[in-house]
Amino acid sequence: MKIAITGGSGFIGKRLMTYWLGQGHELINIARSSSKQIPGVRTITWDELEQSSELMKGLDAIVNLAGESISQRWTPAAKTRIVQSRLQAADHVAKLVSRMNPKPKVVVNASGMSYYGISETDTFDERSPYRETDFLASVVKQWEAAANLIQGTRIVKVRVGLVLDNKEGAFPKMALPYKLGVGGTVGSGRQWHSWIHIEDMVRMIDFCMNNDEIVGPVNATAPNPVTNKQFGRAIATVMRRPNLFPVPAFMMKLLFGELSVLLLEGQKVIPRVLQEHGFEWRFPGLTGALEDLAKK
Repeated sequence: MKIAITGGSGFIGKRLMTYWLGQGHELINIARSSSKQIPGVRTITWDELEQSSELMKGLDAIVNLAGESISQRWTPAAKTRIVQSRLQAADHVAKLVSRMNPKPKVVVNASGMSYYGISETDTFDERSPYRETDFLASVVKQWEAAANLIQGTRIVKVRVGLVLDNKEGAFPKMALPYKLGVGGTVGSGRQWHSWIHIEDMVRMIDFCMNNDEIVGPVNATAPNPVTNKQFGRAIATVMRRPNLFPVPAFMMKLLFGELSVLLLEGQKVIPRVLQEHGFEWRFPGLTGALEDLAKK
């Protein structure tokens, strides 16, 4: 297949391109600057595409993963960048697709599980309604509204969970206290973590791209979410470290500001669409996922 990716230099994008290159697909990295060269991948800038959409001739799919990292202190300026980067990327894709003839068969657009809002008691799937309980929920609502403007092709909105990788993302930061022997429950410990191993994250994007029956929102999580207390116990068991030093909520808020909501709050999300369409997780359970990451 011929696939274009935005956000290809990001955490998930890099792993996705490596996976697809291994399958022999032709990849195009759409970037703001031509300086972002990736071995084995052609880079085309948005400016070049505005001049000629013919550069995308024969394209089968677009995967839009572009967006400012949320792993930073949420100052007013940072919040603006987080929102605008996502809206601008979706707008660019919508305009590109509108000029293409023929159009790609599918656009996979990143989204987030924050769509469902925060809860310690409710369980959410793709049919659950939107609830605006925090900043990230509002970001996702705007993000998906922008993706809905992409017309004339199948749209898949991947609501990404907590992606576990041994080098990038949130997990190395979560595991560090345990490596130092001072790990423990964060906040109340009752908050839910809806997680997914990076290998399954990449595989489920590929699965959605190739399955014509999948349309609309898809929860990119493993089928077995856990509470923070359960997550901590699993890390401690796999790493053979103590789980004795709780981190109070006020300390997280002091260190990270509003960003602390990522670890202090959460939602129990079930990937019903993937289950209904027969996706098979390599790592459906947290312990197996953590053991795999520990080996690497």
